[in-house]
Amino acid sequence: MGIIEIMFLALFGVVGLIAIYVIFTYNGFVTLSNQVNNAWSQIDVQLRRRYDLIPNLVNTVKGYAKHEKETFENVTKARAQMATAIDSGNVKDKAAANNMLTGALKSLFAVAENYPELKANENFKMLQEELSGTESKIAYARQFYNDNVMAFNNKVQYFPSNIIASMLGFKAREYFEIEEAAKGPVKVEF
Repeated sequence: MGIIEIMFLALFGVVGLIAIYVIFTYNGFVTLSNQVNNAWSQIDVQLRRRYDLIPNLVNTVKGYAKHEKETFENVTKARAQMATAIDSGNVKDKAAANNMLTGALKSLFAVAENYPELKANENFKMLQEELSGTESKIAYARQFYNDNVMAFNNKVQYFPSNIIASMLGFKAREYFEIEEAAKGPVKVEF
């Protein structure tokens, strides 16, 4: 075997290793991208569940607190914005709508605190527990989604996989974040 054949085999081996690396890296991106998409669909399921629970909760509270019109309007407006955001598929829109709806629901529960007979109502208790459980599921799904986004974004940004990512069109994904204002207590004035 001559020197040219050895160089050809070495070059062929290097090209083969690079091709294998690109294939494994691409498959890794696809896997992580699918995990992010799956995590996002879990958030969607929980947001839709909460969206569907709200009318029942509002109607239950309305029967006891007829003069709390502004609170009901805020919940209705936030729910409508959530419906639009759910259909949009945009992470930022859904996060903003989620924050608005969370604040409106906090106000609704604050109003409910002023009506002891409402707090004793079994239907209200059941809806409140279901909504509370859904909120926990949303928080878990958000954490799961953000963990998957972090893993995907790390791979997109790490060297040398960032070269493959840019060549194949993989871009960093957005986190599903909560606004600072939505984290604190809601102020309700009567």
